[in-house]
Amino acid sequence: MMHDLFGHDDPGDHTAQSSGPAAHSAPDQDVPLAERMRPRSLDEIVGQEDLIGTGRPLRRLIEQDTLPSLLLWGPPGCGKTSLARVVARETAAHFLEYSAVQVGSKELKAVMAEAGKVRRAMGRRTIIFLDEIHRFNKAQQDALLPWVEKGDVTLIGATTENPSFEINAALLSRTRLFVLKLLDESDLAAILRRTLESERGLAGTAPAFTDDALAALAILSDGDARTALNLLEMAARAVEDPTTVVDREAVAAMVQERVLRYDRAGEEHYNLISALHKSVRNSDPDAALYYLARMLEAGEDPLFIARRLIRCASEDVGLADPQALPQTIAAKEAVQFVGMPEAGLALAQAAVYLALAPKSNALYKGYAEAAAEVRQGVNPPVPMQLRNAPTSLMKKLGFGEGYAYAHDAPEGVTPMECLPDRLRGRQYYEPTARGHEARYRERLEKIRAWRDRNAETADDEGEQT
Repeated sequence: MMHDLFGHDDPGDHTAQSSGPAAHSAPDQDVPLAERMRPRSLDEIVGQEDLIGTGRPLRRLIEQDTLPSLLLWGPPGCGKTSLARVVARETAAHFLEYSAVQVGSKELKAVMAEAGKVRRAMGRRTIIFLDEIHRFNKAQQDALLPWVEKGDVTLIGATTENPSFEINAALLSRTRLFVLKLLDESDLAAILRRTLESERGLAGTAPAFTDDALAALAILSDGDARTALNLLEMAARAVEDPTTVVDREAVAAMVQERVLRYDRAGEEHYNLISALHKSVRNSDPDAALYYLARMLEAGEDPLFIARRLIRCASEDVGLADPQALPQTIAAKEAVQFVGMPEAGLALAQAAVYLALAPKSNALYKGYAEAAAEVRQGVNPPVPMQLRNAPTSLMKKLGFGEGYAYAHDAPEGVTPMECLPDRLRGRQYYEPTARGHEARYRERLEKIRAWRDRNAETADDEGEQT
């Protein structure tokens, strides 16, 4: 028997037993509501229609029991584990479930080796569901490869983290990736309504909830079905009078504070700072304030935000508004001097200032071009006229010879070439016609034209000499 071979209970066997009369007995109230309400079939799963709707690819693979090794990537509470549990009920394969937080690669190796023997002896596949697979390091992930490659096991990995960063390329190439989406508010409201009506859920034990109350709970849950069910359970238990009708206002009073979906070290951290930066770049102060609030209210380090705003001041505004950089530096100093939450307004001021400022990436592009040439090895010697000559020997060698002091020139500019001969004529900084930069552009064009004319005159005089 599979139980004897693997030393684990078979979830498929438990599924078969639960389909009898015992399935309709009173639910165990000690089991969390979210666990009691897990879907038992594909049709019970709410959301993810793109993957498991009628005729969709993942649904066909499950129904035909031909699942390849795959990865399920999605935010918390979107249904990854529930989907795997449904696979356990639908498949004829032996199904084992582990969490990468609790199991080691040594134990998995033993299980997979045994699965290979069973497959060769009995022709029965083994599916291993590994939750939080991103918790495995590179060596642990590599340990899964031989058995996945040989087909001894079918691996289903679930992760909340971006597989591009957290899953080895070798393992990614041997699995099919399915992306699960955040549940929308209508999906969550449907799950809550079903829970209130289900014997597995709160039927007969919970007060009535208005549609507005369920909608409020759905919004507070931020796309996470587990959070939604936990909030529903908490709200239901908070009502002493079972005849009470819970409305939106009652929900707001019960749920004083919500936990924001945010990981300061994870992908959402980078998604939100990217959204803030790009909103500022697109001159959208409303979106900038929203994403700033998302980060600060979730506990983001305000200095991290200040650093990005400083970068944005030079990258996206630059000299189109020279006051942009001082504004962001002042916001950073306010964070350090005043602290949070008061300094949040200083960051908001800087973000809105940047959003409304004229935009230019001329500095960013100019520096990037110059840096690219340096990295490519374009590093000729500094021209002699620009070199310092602190010793007599250096002067004899020509250091500083031909240097023209700009302040002595009537125009404050000389035709002296400052770039090495190899780079003569290169133009890295090309100002735009926006904001203050329009004036700098006009002045730079005049300077370049004057230099070109006078450089030609100097060259002609040199040839005549």
